[in-house]
Amino acid sequence: MRRILLFSTSTVHGTGYMEYAVPYIDDFLAGRREILFVPYARPGGISHDRYTELFREPLEAAGYRVLAVHEADDPGTAIRSSEAIFVGGGNTFVLLNALHEQRLVEPVRERVAAGMPYMGSSAGSNVAGMSLGTTNDMPIVQPPSFEAFGLVPFNINPHYIDPDPDSTHMGETRETRIKEFHAFNQQPVVGLREGAMLRVEGEQATVDGVRGGRLFLAGQEPSELSSGQRLDNLLTPREQHP
Repeated sequence: MRRILLFSTSTVHGTGYMEYAVPYIDDFLAGRREILFVPYARPGGISHDRYTELFREPLEAAGYRVLAVHEADDPGTAIRSSEAIFVGGGNTFVLLNALHEQRLVEPVRERVAAGMPYMGSSAGSNVAGMSLGTTNDMPIVQPPSFEAFGLVPFNINPHYIDPDPDSTHMGETRETRIKEFHAFNQQPVVGLREGAMLRVEGEQATVDGVRGGRLFLAGQEPSELSSGQRLDNLLTPREQHP
């Protein structure tokens, strides 16, 4: 049974790094105490070691043992033996490119299909979807493919920002960009506001957190998502969606 927890962000205003996320992780992991962290999404300015330490501090304070995939002699073996995985945020293109370089895409897919809990934030949530087509990041590197893990049969848009009717900004809104995506792609897009997350347990998908989001379906107007709302129908093949 697939078990997936996708955070829009690792930090919300007024809290420390991962502080707000720990209670949700506790509930999701239900007693598992070891997490393998994937720090590959940071494009520069912070090393994998430093990024791992940022993650370790709050999680170890909460009673978890944190390993890091880049510290392993064989990253593939580390994935195959992990109790749970957390893929950190940063640049989605850098992340997916590194996952391909380390040959970790298939091992992650296989382990999640076998029931390993998968958690991600921002870029780590993006790559859980079908493609990178709805990331907010600049393509500063070119991965071999824009196809992502495909752990869920739709796309994620983390850090979703609602259109501001009072703004004088004349550029495209996030909603406009996602509608442009749907001019060429059919998969649904779940936009998650800061503080929101999506939890998948087998064939059940639930919006969680405090801020909700928006659901985008090709050819339809977007609809509001609230915390606690079920999205089980998104887990079925696209042709079965109403």
